[in-house]
Amino acid sequence: MSYSNFIPQVWETGINRDLERKCVFVEDCYRKYEGAVKRQGESVTITGIGKPTIYGLDKANRNGEINSAETVESTAVVMPINQIAYFNYEVGDIDEAQSKDGIMEALHEETSEGLANKIDRYIADLSKSTDAKVLGSAKCVTGTAGNNEKNVLDILDELQENLLLNDVADSTEIVVTVDPKFFTRFRKEYRAADTDNSKIMKNGKVYYYNGMQIKVSNNVSSGTATIGGATANVRYIMARTKRAIAFVKPLTHSEAYRPEKKFSDAVKGFVLYDAKIVRPKELFVYKCSY
Repeated sequence: MSYSNFIPQVWETGINRDLERKCVFVEDCYRKYEGAVKRQGESVTITGIGKPTIYGLDKANRNGEINSAETVESTAVVMPINQIAYFNYEVGDIDEAQSKDGIMEALHEETSEGLANKIDRYIADLSKSTDAKVLGSAKCVTGTAGNNEKNVLDILDELQENLLLNDVADSTEIVVTVDPKFFTRFRKEYRAADTDNSKIMKNGKVYYYNGMQIKVSNNVSSGTATIGGATANVRYIMARTKRAIAFVKPLTHSEAYRPEKKFSDAVKGFVLYDAKIVRPKELFVYKCSY
């Protein structure tokens, strides 16, 4: 029994490729800083620049003095890289497993899916952070809304409206990630969706509403909220620009080894990652019950 033929680079490349395909929340994050860190405990300083004041000058005063140069405010957000998702399991004889069709492929698929869900849930849970602005909570319905209820399209409209009021340009891509129950109500209420632009992706369904992408994921964060004086189970529907959350995944590692007290081979590995809301004005949340 040996693991001499196990090639970790193949697994790492495959895991990275599958993570990109399976992670719904990750694909809409800002990833410019990914190459800046290599190890756990390192951090990324993300600098934000304020908007300069735009003045007006009419033709009659074109030769007059202009305002003095202003100091444009800047902000810095530090994102430590501390999250690790890992796996460690026996596979019997790795050489034998690799020689049998489907065994290692199945293990690889299950491993990638588990890692993807772990990372996606971490990003989804940022909807509960203090940097995430919650607009409200209500029972999500189709048709006419009653007390403590809100029509599914009205919720989407309110999320978009608040982003626009926060100076998010109407040309900026907005993504709303919803759970399957919200998505079912959305489809029922919006049967006239633009099927030319709507598409089915490997990592979930994507529709468009008023220029916003609507994506569905089981990893949408859950919790409780008070609705109509009673405690209700809710899902945290998140609307954001693709600049709102920064994400880095600087390192993926896997290796085969022989456990000291076992006569079998094993595979272990990990993904180093982290995420942070870096533009809180470009992210809003609505708590929905069903």
